[in-house]
Amino acid sequence: MTKIVIATSNEKKLAEIKALLCELPIEIIPQSQLGIESCAEPFNTFIENALVKARFAAKQTNLPAMADDSGLCVDSLDGQPGVLSARFSGGNRNDEDNNDKLLSDLKNIENRRAHYYCALVFVKSPSDPQPIVSEGIWQGEILKVRRGYNGFGYDPIFMDYKTDQSAAEISPELKNRISHRGQALQKLKQKLKILYEEKK
Repeated sequence: MTKIVIATSNEKKLAEIKALLCELPIEIIPQSQLGIESCAEPFNTFIENALVKARFAAKQTNLPAMADDSGLCVDSLDGQPGVLSARFSGGNRNDEDNNDKLLSDLKNIENRRAHYYCALVFVKSPSDPQPIVSEGIWQGEILKVRRGYNGFGYDPIFMDYKTDQSAAEISPELKNRISHRGQALQKLKQKLKILYEEKK
């Protein structure tokens, strides 16, 4: 099996990635297992940050690497929190504080449309000139109160339009099918299948 390092320390993200890629002949290794710390994410776009994380992990391990950069974009806040989703409320990166800040910022605002966005990048090596990029978008809106106990991040206050449930109310299995990360991973899975078939 091909070993691929995943450039994330988020256990819940890692679980989602493993669940969706379990059919492929690859062994997924989190970067923390190899003693690699997270690299800086200096860019203003998800794709650029995902690419720099994937290249950094590949360079540190000499293995193919995959990285995701994802977050919540709110229409009335000009796309915020965006790439700062995990640290929207400050350096402590606490989900509860981030949710509180977003609810406060949207107080008395009628337009609560929002979407989750995910950029996934796979590189065969640090200098891979042709990285594989997959994207996913999950449309919804921000609730006024928390609902549900599943998921993480902004899931308790993000309502999925198709189910009229919060992302924290739906099952993990359904979330993996319809979420931004689920969509991006399904696209990436198809591209990786082609890559491995070509190798054979």
